[in-house]
Amino acid sequence: MIFGVDSDFGKKMKLVEMALDANAIRREVIADNIANVNVPFFKRSEVSFESQLTRALASEQKDEFPTLMTNERHMSFNQYIDYKSVTPKISVEYDSNYRNDKNNVDIDKEMIDSTKNSMQYNALMEIYNRNLKIVDFVIR
Repeated sequence: MIFGVDSDFGKKMKLVEMALDANAIRREVIADNIANVNVPFFKRSEVSFESQLTRALASEQKDEFPTLMTNERHMSFNQYIDYKSVTPKISVEYDSNYRNDKNNVDIDKEMIDSTKNSMQYNALMEIYNRNLKIVDFVIR
């Protein structure tokens, strides 16, 4: 089936949906950082998703140089990661202090991140809508 969940098209749509979910979480985290820019001792948070997804997708590729395992305790270099199991991770940045009150929110960085996130959202929605138009065209 061309448009099934296990097809290339289904996988691409799932990836776009996952990226949109991560984008929504990132928007909330950035908004929280901005809202707490003047709160003493507040530590900013970040969302990591794309690097985890890239690693999961890379693990699906055939290993050019498979690990020679001569003992049951040997581990393969390339562990398979199901891309569907990748979820956005929120991490708090404790290591830096941007100001004297120990708050590490840089409003300029947050505004840039917010703009970047909005642009990514618009691009992802465009991709999603184009794919839906393709499905609509094929069905008709």
